[in-house]
Amino acid sequence: MRKVRFCENNFSQGIERVINLLEEKFEEVNVEVEPCLGYCNDCVLGLFAVVNEHFVQGETIEKLYDEIKSEFAH
Repeated sequence: MRKVRFCENNFSQGIERVINLLEEKFEEVNVEVEPCLGYCNDCVLGLFAVVNEHFVQGETIEKLYDEIKSEFAH
């Protein structure tokens, strides 16, 4: 199963849209939102997620979603 974790502090930047897309498009995905993932410097700079223990980042919601999908292919 694919696992995607988000920091709750990214919600103000629209992470909920990415979560909704992931849950709609992928049946085998476990999405978690946590208070802190320990990437505080990256969190301040922009959008990110941890996909199956790999850090991914995107400048926009759409780019982050694309990065997550790319990580699923590995």
